[in-house]
Amino acid sequence: MTTQSFADLGVPAPLVRVLTESGITEPFPIQSATLPDALAGRDVLGRGKTGSGKTLAFSIPLVAALAGRRSQASRPSGLVLAPTRELATQITAVLQPLAVASGLSVTTIFGGVSQGKQVSALRSGVDIVVACPGRLEDLMRQKLVRLDDVTTMVLDEADHMADLGFLPGVTRILAATPAGGQRLLFSATLDNGVDKLVKRFLREPVLHSVDEVTEAPAAMTHHVFHVGGVQQKKDLVHRLASGTGRRILFMRTKHQARKLAKQLTEAGVPSVDLHGNLSQPARDRNLAAFTNGTARVLVATDIAARGVHVDGVELVVHVDPPMEHKAYLHRSGRTARAGSDGDVVTVVLPEQRRDTQQLLRRAGITVRAQEVTADSAPVHALVGEIAPLRAAPKVVAPVAKVTGPRYDRGAEHRRGGGSTRGAGGGRRRGSRGAGAGGAGARGRAHTSP
Repeated sequence: MTTQSFADLGVPAPLVRVLTESGITEPFPIQSATLPDALAGRDVLGRGKTGSGKTLAFSIPLVAALAGRRSQASRPSGLVLAPTRELATQITAVLQPLAVASGLSVTTIFGGVSQGKQVSALRSGVDIVVACPGRLEDLMRQKLVRLDDVTTMVLDEADHMADLGFLPGVTRILAATPAGGQRLLFSATLDNGVDKLVKRFLREPVLHSVDEVTEAPAAMTHHVFHVGGVQQKKDLVHRLASGTGRRILFMRTKHQARKLAKQLTEAGVPSVDLHGNLSQPARDRNLAAFTNGTARVLVATDIAARGVHVDGVELVVHVDPPMEHKAYLHRSGRTARAGSDGDVVTVVLPEQRRDTQQLLRRAGITVRAQEVTADSAPVHALVGEIAPLRAAPKVVAPVAKVTGPRYDRGAEHRRGGGSTRGAGGGRRRGSRGAGAGGAGARGRAHTSP
C-alpha cells in the first residue's frame, strides 16, 4: 500500500513546501486520518496518544482555513487551547512557519509572566492565539480580547485539561466563540467530562482514533528495578543518570525534583529541574539547557509528562512511580519519539511493589521485575558508556560596597511563577526524527506533532 503524501491529502502547496523544507515528507497515521475531514471544514474528534503527531494534524487545517484573512485588533480568527505553558509554546513553534507562509501571525498567551506583551500582540491584530485557559479568561474579563471572530478553534489534550480541573473554564471559553465555527478536539481519552464537551460543542464530529492510550510504543522497552532500600535507590538513580545521552527523571514533588537535580550536578552530572515553582524564564532556560546538551539530565514533576517534547531522550526513569497508569504512559512517552528507540525504568522500593504491579497492569505493560543494585549487569547494560564528570559551576556571591547606613534586605525573597514542539511530526526519508529547519532529532525540542 502506497503512503499518501501531504499533497494527496489536500494540504495547500505553500504548506507542503514548508513541511518539505523541514524534512517532513510522510504524514503520521493521525494526520492521514484527520486531515481530509479537517481541511474540508468538518468538526473532528481525534484520539491518539502523545507523540502520535496531533499538533500538525490540527495546525495544518487551522492555518489553511485562515490563509489570506486579516484579524482585527484583539479579535483573533483562530484559537488553540492547551493545558500547560510548555505545550502552548511548543504548539506555537509548530504553527509559526506554517502561519508565516500563509501571511498569518501567531501569539502565545499564558500565566506566570506579565500580560503586557501579550496584550500588545493582541492589539496589533494577531490572527491565531495559542492559550492556556486561565490567562485567556483573565484577558476576556478585562475585555482585552474577544472571541466573536474565531472561526476555527482547537482544543488539544482535552483529557489533560480535565485532569487539571480546567473544564469549567474551557467550557466558558468555547461558549464565547461563534456556534458556527469549526472545532477540532484532540484527546487521548474521552473520560472525566471530555465527552460532554464533545456533545455540546462539536457538530456531527468525525471521529478518528489512532493508537489507544493504553498501548505502549513498539520501540519502547520497559524495565522494573526492585531495590532493597532508600540508599540503594539513590545509588541506582545516580548510575542511571550517568550515561552519555539525554534522560528524564520523574519525581512526585517539586522539592525532590529540585533537590535531585542539585545533587546530580554537584556529583558531576549536569542536570536541570522542571516543575511548577519555576518562573517562565527559568523554565525556558532549563529546557534550553536540556535541549542543547548543556545538561544531560532533566529532573521533572508531571508538568513535563505531556508538555515537553525533546527528541533523542534515550531513557525515562520513574524515580517515584506515578499515582495512576495514564501518568505512567505520558511520562514514558517522552522517549521512543520520532522513530527512535527508548527505555523506561521504574525504580521500586519494597513497600511500593504491590501498587506498582497494579499500576503496570492497568497501563497494559507486561515486564518481569529484576532485583538490582547500581552495579548489577542489567543496569550497566542499560546505562552504557559513562559520561565524563563535569565540575559544577561555582556560584560567586557579589561583593557590595557599603557607602552609607546598612540596609537589611534579609526579608526580600524571589518567588517563582507559573507549555516547544517544533515542526516535527512527519517521518523523514533517510533520517530519523528531525524537526523544523532540518535540525536533527538529537538536540531539538519539538512536538512529535
